[in-house]
Amino acid sequence: MPHFVRMRILTLLLGLVISLGYSNGYHFLMVLNSPGRSHFNVGQALAKGLVNAGHEITVVSVFPQKKAIPGYHDINVPNIIAAMKGDIAALWDSINKPLTQKLIDHYQMGFRLTRGLFVDPNFQDLMKSNRTYDAIICETFYNDAQYGLAEHFNAPLIGLSTGGGLTFITDMVGSPAPASFVPHIMLPFNDHMSLYERFVNVAFLAFERLLLDYYYLPGQEKLYKEFFPNNKHSFYEMRRNASLVLINQHVSLSFPRPYSPNMIEVGGMHIDGKLSPLPEKIERFLNDSEHGAIYFSMGSNLKSKDLPPSKVEEILTAFRGLKQHVLWKFELDNLPNKPENLFISDWFPQTDILAHPKVLAFVTHGGMLSTTESIYHGKPVIGLPIFSDQFFNMAHAEQAGYGIMLDFKNLKANDFRAAIERIVSDANYTDVVRGMSFRYRDQQQTPLENAIYWVEHVTRHQGAAYLKSAAQGLNWWQYHNVDVFLIILGIFITLIMLPFAILRLMKMCFVVKVKKEKKIKQN
Repeated sequence: MPHFVRMRILTLLLGLVISLGYSNGYHFLMVLNSPGRSHFNVGQALAKGLVNAGHEITVVSVFPQKKAIPGYHDINVPNIIAAMKGDIAALWDSINKPLTQKLIDHYQMGFRLTRGLFVDPNFQDLMKSNRTYDAIICETFYNDAQYGLAEHFNAPLIGLSTGGGLTFITDMVGSPAPASFVPHIMLPFNDHMSLYERFVNVAFLAFERLLLDYYYLPGQEKLYKEFFPNNKHSFYEMRRNASLVLINQHVSLSFPRPYSPNMIEVGGMHIDGKLSPLPEKIERFLNDSEHGAIYFSMGSNLKSKDLPPSKVEEILTAFRGLKQHVLWKFELDNLPNKPENLFISDWFPQTDILAHPKVLAFVTHGGMLSTTESIYHGKPVIGLPIFSDQFFNMAHAEQAGYGIMLDFKNLKANDFRAAIERIVSDANYTDVVRGMSFRYRDQQQTPLENAIYWVEHVTRHQGAAYLKSAAQGLNWWQYHNVDVFLIILGIFITLIMLPFAILRLMKMCFVVKVKKEKKIKQN
């Protein structure tokens, strides 16, 4: 037998032995603290993927499974809904607030969200239990105090970011984010910023840093001390001890940017590629659309029924003048003055609709999950961003050439209709997004497989400390060498000022000498 064949057989046998050694199922605790269905869908995809990989998982959320899944255990925490009710109702109004106030509102929401979970009776029972877990997976959604669960259960901490790389998330693993080409995800900038945009980006990041260090993190620290009084690690030690952060992003979906080794892109892991037949009414409505169709949804949290009547009328006027059929996720059964080319429903199977060949474009709020699904299915977008990373995502859509961003606050029927007509008539938008779809799908393994691998990897290596960057232990001023630059500045100023000081001293001595000599002469 040739040597290379023997080596190949030995390698395969060794791989089999290793895989068998790693096949013992782990038990994970996953905490999905967001009340948004779209956020939950990302976490649920990972949870089910881990169960299918032979593991067991306990999921804390507000969306328990309707049908029991072996190995998947629910802990329902309805108190989160009560804690967040006011925040969800105010989402439409947030568009009228300045960006600085939006950030403050997010942090205040985080305080209510974190406390709401901690005081939930079902969560309290979990905290008091003697259960053991091999790793804790926490959604990173303005809830840093909850990361104390890792020490509480003596297990590695894994973060799951259902959005982008906000500063308080990248802080967990010390991931770099150069302000020169990485815009804050709440800003409508791309990675090719003008001087003015870079100035705004740096200024907003500085504002966020101050707000984090002197408002948000101290508030989360109080919650941490209140609900984890027996934890030995301080709040700041705990939050910088994450073993891994999975981020719902991918370079083909956004801008290229650097990440630390334990920050892994798994964008789109909730898309399994499986399609279901559309409900008969929807299928017939789409098939009857001679000129194609438009799909319009503002996601799971923004309810179209809560729109002001004047805004609804502008939207209806725009749709009324279109040749295309329109599907609109509208949460009321009755919509006055509804045109014949419009189909409304409080729920649509979004991925199945986007996959339909008659659907030409997607009108969206620009959330990460919606833009990912539009790219996956090769459909261009018209964005009406309202809050958070939606402006960032739509800025990328415009730069890449697969979308048009409109100002929802000043939305008029003519502008809305013109954008739709432009995107369905200009083939370049569709060509671009189909190219992006091809690049996104061209991965060595699926995003879900990648996520499962890394969760298993850090678990079997007891936290995989070798992946952790030294940046995780640095304060922001140390990370950016602010203290070093201050020393250099001090030395520079000293070297410049020293000659002047010496000259001034010499002048003073000369004056004193002259005065003394003059006095001697007078005597």
